[in-house]
Amino acid sequence: MADRFTGFVAIDWSGAHGTAHPGIRMAYCANGRSAPVLVPRPGRAWSRQGVADWLLARADEPLLVGFDFSFSAPFVERGAHLPGDTPTPDARSLWAHVDDSCDDPDLGARSFLDARRGRHFYFGAADGRKADFLHWRRCEVAADGGRKPSTVYDAIGASQVAKASFAGMRMLRRLDGRIAIWPFDAVPAGGMLVVEIYTTIAARDAGRPRGRSKMRSGEALDDALAHLGSDRHRPLSRYDDHSTDAILTSAWLRTVADRADLWRPAGLTPQVAQTEGWTFGVS
Repeated sequence: MADRFTGFVAIDWSGAHGTAHPGIRMAYCANGRSAPVLVPRPGRAWSRQGVADWLLARADEPLLVGFDFSFSAPFVERGAHLPGDTPTPDARSLWAHVDDSCDDPDLGARSFLDARRGRHFYFGAADGRKADFLHWRRCEVAADGGRKPSTVYDAIGASQVAKASFAGMRMLRRLDGRIAIWPFDAVPAGGMLVVEIYTTIAARDAGRPRGRSKMRSGEALDDALAHLGSDRHRPLSRYDDHSTDAILTSAWLRTVADRADLWRPAGLTPQVAQTEGWTFGVS
């Protein structure tokens, strides 16, 4: 992969309702040491469709692009993404099912989750025991038996990833066939490649201690960038989690893109690759 990519993009995503999302941030860096920069937002904020359009316009460029949402739902554990719902034998069919079931603005997916509340998605105590909704993908189960704190079936609280992930699946359907999406597609010889990322992995690799992955000052961000061999960043007008996560993770992608173990993790079987996908950075 040494010369495969000339640029690295990290996108902090959002599943919020509406058509403009202050929580979406995109950062870019080129090969070398230069610090990532935020890609200017069109208007007051990015839309999800606007992000898709930005990528599709650059599909032929050798960019490695990371999104921080789950590209699929657990499948291996129960033999289905949504047991009892429309069968989806692979991730692509799940993307299509979600997209065909939604009319939410700007590729939102709140209606998909709301319609399945209490059957597949947990929104609160009225839905029953939260533990009954907690299922994980293979890449989300750590080697020590631990698990990420949230799953795509948990739709309550600040740490939930359900809304962002199912909205992201609608976007992936629009990219599919025009941009390679790993690991559902093999790494192509040229052009853009999209991968799933988890910004906490980047923060840990950049020296941020457990439980303190967020950077809310220029000094903290520069210290983390230095761990990744990056120059200092251009000062920001405001240091929010979305911006600093995107900047740091873009630099991290540049640093780890050559690691063969991250492209061939031990748990990534052909079945897992096509049904659940994988988080780049989990080996």
